[in-house]
Amino acid sequence: MTILRTRTPQAVPATAASLEPFRLMRDFLRWDPLLDYNTPGAPTAFMPSFDVKESPDAYQFRADLPGILEADLEISLEGNRLTVAGKREEEALKDGERIHLAERSHGRFSRTFTLPEDVEGEKVVAELRNGVLTLMVPKRPEVRPRKINVSLG
Repeated sequence: MTILRTRTPQAVPATAASLEPFRLMRDFLRWDPLLDYNTPGAPTAFMPSFDVKESPDAYQFRADLPGILEADLEISLEGNRLTVAGKREEEALKDGERIHLAERSHGRFSRTFTLPEDVEGEKVVAELRNGVLTLMVPKRPEVRPRKINVSLG
C-alpha cells in the first residue's frame, strides 16, 4: 500500500495588510523543504507555537501542547526570563504495526521569553487544560494604568 501526500500551492494576496514582516520571517524559518520527503521513523523536532498578548494587568502566554502531560512540562522564571520546556514522547509501535506516514513531531522542546521588568514573578499562574497551556504573568500594581479623576473647581 502506498500513501502519497502532496501539497497544493496557496495563493498569497499581495496586500499591505497581509505582508506582516515578522509573520513572513517566522513562516520562512519554520519552512522545511524536505518535509514531504520525511521517511517513517525519522526524528522530527517538536516546537510549539506561542501566542503572547498584553492586557493592562498582565501578559498572557498560550501554547497548544497536545499529548503533553503535566509531569512532562517544566516552567521556570529566572529574573525576567520565562522558560517553558517539556517533551512529547514518540508513540511506540505494537507488534505487527508499521508506519505509512509520520508527520506528527515529538521530542524535547524549550522556549525562553524575556519579560519586561514590570512583572510580578511570584504570582505567575500556569494552567494546562485540554492540551492548551495558559500562563498569566501579572504586572506590578505601580506600573498598571490607573484612572485619574478630574474635579471641576
